[in-house]
Amino acid sequence: MIKEAMFYEKIGDDKVHCSLCAHRCKIASGKRGFCGVRENRNGDLYSLIYGTVSSEAIDPVEKKPLYHFFPGSYVYSVGTIGCNFRCKHCQNWSISQVCLEDAYTKDILPEELVERALLSDSKSIAWTYNEPTIWHEYTYESAKLAKEAGLGTIYVTNGYMTPESLKHIAPYLDAANIDIKAFNEKFYHDIASAKLAPVLEASALAKELGIHVEITTLIIPGVNDSLDELRELSKWVYKNLGPDTPLHFTRFHPQYKMQDLSPTPVKTMENACKIATEEGMKYVYMGNVPGSDRNNTFCPNCGKMLILRGYFDVEKYEITPEKTCPACGENIPIAGEYGGPKQLPDDDRF
Repeated sequence: MIKEAMFYEKIGDDKVHCSLCAHRCKIASGKRGFCGVRENRNGDLYSLIYGTVSSEAIDPVEKKPLYHFFPGSYVYSVGTIGCNFRCKHCQNWSISQVCLEDAYTKDILPEELVERALLSDSKSIAWTYNEPTIWHEYTYESAKLAKEAGLGTIYVTNGYMTPESLKHIAPYLDAANIDIKAFNEKFYHDIASAKLAPVLEASALAKELGIHVEITTLIIPGVNDSLDELRELSKWVYKNLGPDTPLHFTRFHPQYKMQDLSPTPVKTMENACKIATEEGMKYVYMGNVPGSDRNNTFCPNCGKMLILRGYFDVEKYEITPEKTCPACGENIPIAGEYGGPKQLPDDDRF
């Protein structure tokens, strides 16, 4: 579905300058931007994916991953086609790197999207699976309707958006899991065809604008697993986003063009969590390592387990309605209310 794009200007000779993402593409007539879904037609820029949905599901919000945003709730998740990155390890490459004309999609207008979310008993809508920034015309209009309907709104994003586009959607965006893929420019250049600095800028700005921010870093063996780099990343998050920011380190499994690598050693994951904790981060999580205690939430003051999680679900929740630890009274930064099932019986895991 085609719609005239936001965030562009005409620069002569039928060329346009797109300012939606940090690539800031200059696009000649008849050509598309780096994302592959914004096309210059005789000097006017169009989004080719307005309402174009490639993927939809009802997910636990923990799968995004968001651990401090309406924990235990479900989220209506949708994705489209295209991306402004070229990650060699992308797990969703079949939609992010495919040509639009070769993809199987269907159209869901914003009104229908909100209706579907409400009928699913989801607490929120998430734009996810591929990069939502490039879907801005659709996500912006959908988010406005979602807020009117009492739904939460979520981006699962690489953070490669301009300050202009982020400020535009911020009043209607409640939460974002931002993927800081590494803490070095070489990784971004070689692996993602992008730059690190705009991601850091957008992460800090999202926090400043009042969006609930959680950070994810996928740790890839021999690529971005330097302990010094992970320490610098943790220091940056502590200084710029705050010690209460949930920080998710996720274990790599071979995908797409990086299938020659091995899964991340669990020891590396444990070291990353240890380093982040040493640097003052209070809520450090370990993803793709089933059974790890680092999947749970503990009180940073007294150590009491407050949220017990299964693979993607909340099995037990003991934070008070006032969002404090019931043992010591420590404030626990949770956005929204607990959205899971009724309290389960006690067991010996607490």
